[in-house]
Amino acid sequence: MRLAPEVRQALAAGKPVVALESSVLAQGLPSPHNADAARRMELAIRGVGAVPAVTAVVQGVAAAGIAPDELGRFLAGSMMKASARDLGVAVARGTDAATTVAGALLICHVAGIPVFATGGIGGVHHGAFDESADLIELARTPVIVVCAGAKSILNIPATIERLETLGVTVIGYRTGEFPGFHFASAGIPVPVNLESVGQVVDVYLSQRALGHPAAVLCVQPPPKEAALDRAEVESAIRTALETAGREGIAGAATTPWLLNALAKATNGRSIETNLALLEANARLAAELAVELARRDNS
Repeated sequence: MRLAPEVRQALAAGKPVVALESSVLAQGLPSPHNADAARRMELAIRGVGAVPAVTAVVQGVAAAGIAPDELGRFLAGSMMKASARDLGVAVARGTDAATTVAGALLICHVAGIPVFATGGIGGVHHGAFDESADLIELARTPVIVVCAGAKSILNIPATIERLETLGVTVIGYRTGEFPGFHFASAGIPVPVNLESVGQVVDVYLSQRALGHPAAVLCVQPPPKEAALDRAEVESAIRTALETAGREGIAGAATTPWLLNALAKATNGRSIETNLALLEANARLAAELAVELARRDNS
């Protein structure tokens, strides 16, 4: 395990750190949008006073915080995609690997980083049984995870049911409904709606004091000016799912393929939504990390 010097110093001094995944940069967004996402998330986190820590496996070493030249390799995109189960394989082989949400959560736990930001979590897929490892890692990793809900290509009602079954606390940040990633609401109420960063941190600290091992999932809708129409997105996804079935797209290839199909169907607007929500989530995560560090140091 390797911590970037800035990340190590911040953690040692009790300063706020926000972890990020690297799969969204290596596989989730096409060039040059992935570089734009990395820049916008970093600026958002630093603008609030926290330190960003992109998680990855770099030449066989699990890392929280990567150097600019290493980031360049991940932006090029031709590397292994690593969920939690794959980290040990990547380390043993001495390769680079981009972390999914599940992989990043494992690194957060080992590194001691309590706040993580992403775009959307994985979940339950439509059709044949296929469930993301993100869900089980959320159930056993005690961090605050900020996202815009589950990816809109997923079976969102089933994903929410699994989160409940796994004991993952879901908080709507200034929203009463579970967001649909690309759109503001999936039409399902969240169990808890909180209006302030301090209230979210209260829940997280209370959960830790009780010894509950799961994450606190803090969801917020994409920025209003960037959100897409729900009916448009769901129609495009239905068409993409039918095509994926005919072409035999399955397993780990499903999510990036469907996201690419959605980008084509919306003439690239879904990518702009993704960039906007990644930036907004990074900013909220930094605000939470700053408040959590303030509490820890008081």
